Amino acid sequence: MSAAYESQSINILLVEDNPGDIRLTQEVLKEGKLQNTLSVVMDGEEAMLYLKKEAQYKNAITPDLILLDLNLPKRDGREVLSMIKNDPALVCIPVIILTTSAAEADVHGTYSNHANCYITKPVDFSQFICVIRAIENFWLTIVKLPYREK
Repeated sequence: MSAAYESQSINILLVEDNPGDIRLTQEVLKEGKLQNTLSVVMDGEEAMLYLKKEAQYKNAITPDLILLDLNLPKRDGREVLSMIKNDPALVCIPVIILTTSAAEADVHGTYSNHANCYITKPVDFSQFICVIRAIENFWLTIVKLPYREK
């Protein structure tokens, strides 16, 4: 892990509308080896308010990593991804697409929009846990994330 992150937690924004997936992700990350802070928003509009630090999110911490579902209410994940990657203040935040869609159009479209990773959520409970642990092991341990001011 880089020196910039040794004394501070990794801030993760989970953009997900499925309460079961939220709860499971929270539990797996809580049990993890690394100190992290998980913030959750349940639709695309909330995600953009959070990232822009608007409305109730004025004091939100800029995430180091975003886990983004595609099929969201109000504003879908495809649009949220495009907005993130077209905003100079947000563009460097890695975005992991974590969705039920395995459609090739979604895979191609999100990578064309500069997603950093595309993962199809497994429906099996134990496989879902393995996926979240793999994300934690790779993205929070091996990958050097962009430096964030304290």
